Amino acid sequence: MNNTYLFVYGSLRPGTNSEMFQVLARQADFVGEASYQGKLYKIDDYPGAVPSKNKTDLVQGDVYQLYNSELILSQLDQYEECGPGFLQPTEYVRELCELRLQNDQIIQAWFYRYNRATDALELLASGDFVADLAGKTIAS
Repeated sequence: MNNTYLFVYGSLRPGTNSEMFQVLARQADFVGEASYQGKLYKIDDYPGAVPSKNKTDLVQGDVYQLYNSELILSQLDQYEECGPGFLQPTEYVRELCELRLQNDQIIQAWFYRYNRATDALELLASGDFVADLAGKTIAS
C-alpha cells in the first residue's frame, strides 16, 4: 500500500498543535493542500465534514502519504473513536474520498466523515477549520 493517502481537515492539521498531529507527522509525508467537495461543520472544538453535491462547497485540508497505513489508520480510528469496540453509530466513519490537490491532480484518500445529523450545527462557510480557528483566536 505505497500510495495510501489520508486527508485531514481538523485537529490533525498543522496549526492545531494536537498530539495526534505529531504522531501523524512522524508516520507520514506531507503531500500538499487539497479540497474535498463537502460542507464543514463545527461540532464542539473540532469540525466534521460531510459530502455535498454542490461543487462550490469545499472543505480545505492537507494530504499525507502514510508509511505504514495499517498501523497509523488503526491509531487514528481509535483517536476518532470509530474503530472496533466503539458503540454504533460512531461519530465518524473512515472512508475513501476524492480530492483535488492544489496542482489540480485528483486522488483518492482516506478521511473521517462526520456520521451524525448536521441540522443543529454551525456551518463553517470558509470550509477551513484552521483558518476559522486562527480568526477566532485573533478576534478574541
